[in-house]
Amino acid sequence: MDIGLSSACFYPKLNTEDSIQTMKELGFNFGEIFLNTHCEYKEEFIRVLLAKKELYEFNVNSVHAFSASFEPYLFDKYDRRRKDVLKQFKEVVKAAKALGANCYTFHGMRYADLSGLDTEFIVDIYNELSYISLEAGIKLAQENVSWCMSSDLKFLTLLSQKSKYPIYFTLDLKQACKANIPIEKYIEVMGSNIVNLHINDRDDNSPCLLPGKGNLDYDNIARNLKDVNYSGKGIIEVYSNNFSSYEELTKVKEFVSGKFNDISEGKSPMFISRNDMPK
Repeated sequence: MDIGLSSACFYPKLNTEDSIQTMKELGFNFGEIFLNTHCEYKEEFIRVLLAKKELYEFNVNSVHAFSASFEPYLFDKYDRRRKDVLKQFKEVVKAAKALGANCYTFHGMRYADLSGLDTEFIVDIYNELSYISLEAGIKLAQENVSWCMSSDLKFLTLLSQKSKYPIYFTLDLKQACKANIPIEKYIEVMGSNIVNLHINDRDDNSPCLLPGKGNLDYDNIARNLKDVNYSGKGIIEVYSNNFSSYEELTKVKEFVSGKFNDISEGKSPMFISRNDMPK
């Protein structure tokens, strides 16, 4: 498995546009770009990122937005509010396309009791978001997040079964642990539609650590991913207070590569082109 790095590792100490050079200098040829605020979705800023990407020959695997500021409101029943934040969603999709990303790491709704939700309405919204993304050539990759609906296995199953278009996933290891749900349970539900992997570690005292610094069983995780034919990339994603020097990130890349070396890139999950989408 090829291993990349998330620019989120440098938040808030490094501006997004400066993270590309840093990641490249640390030995990473691709990564996930975290767009940290609304102005970073704009075309003018994306052109700056694109110039940096080309200058340092760095590939963008995925993008991640300032999710909490707008993604939950994509499911708001107040129509004007929903339409306003949909504009931001479209900006992020457009940015992902311009940067050559494969997918958009998506948080979505805040957690609530599934039994009290209008699931038909929610599925309709996912259909709209998936259509917008797929039309641009971007996979909407629902991430499992402990404080979001996506932490609920029943919710993820509902999306997979009821949505008109394929539901893709970003699997985040630490977020599964924060939700107190075994990582293998998420892999089982997400299956072959996992298109992005956030790699980190944890222990009983720290919810997020550099890979290899906690107690996660990477051998077991790798076996489970191989069982569902995962063929994508791995992205190291930790917080900036999880390391004291950038060189630690380079060293941990070697560790992660060794743990996941039995997973090789292959054919991605079925991708629906614009012409193939149901009308």
